[in-house]
Amino acid sequence: MTTTKLVPALLGVALAALAGGAQAAPATYTIDPAHTYPTFEADHMGVSFWRGKINSSSGKVTLDKAAGTGTVDVTMDMKSIDFGHQGLNEHAQTPDLFDTAKFPTATFTGKLVKFKDGAPTSVEGSLTLHGVTKPVTLTINKFVCKEHPMMKKEVCGADASTQINREDFGVAFGKQMGFGMSVTLRISIEALAS
Repeated sequence: MTTTKLVPALLGVALAALAGGAQAAPATYTIDPAHTYPTFEADHMGVSFWRGKINSSSGKVTLDKAAGTGTVDVTMDMKSIDFGHQGLNEHAQTPDLFDTAKFPTATFTGKLVKFKDGAPTSVEGSLTLHGVTKPVTLTINKFVCKEHPMMKKEVCGADASTQINREDFGVAFGKQMGFGMSVTLRISIEALAS
């Protein structure tokens, strides 16, 4: 190949490499508090289960679909805990349980992992609850991104779940009365493109 043909060919290869390497930045999504509810299921004396939710949450999600990466950062207002029973809601605020005067929020930060067909199937991260931080992995049961029919911008939604031992977080009230310490967490989340 002559020099006059080699230079344009090399230039073309270089430009193609640059174009291929220029990847879009990860998209950022803001959690929609009106459509995001961390819920839980906890044992009551081995007799039944109490179910409840956190009514106020905020945070961000980043997602790079091409690279198969992303992050989650959620803050939950523990003063908004709702068991559907006012007496228990009030008890949950005390030092017996979540001691919200000292620990008003719980947080979860993690990385979206194990992508399959362009969607994450797991979140590996850390839950901080009652002033204690522990590693927690959530299984993503459903993950969808699409155009929001009313907002006309992308919205992503997910349903994720896991189990924790609440005693690990210093919340062992009721153990001596036969309450199980295992709690099932399920988080339904919607987040809009920023």
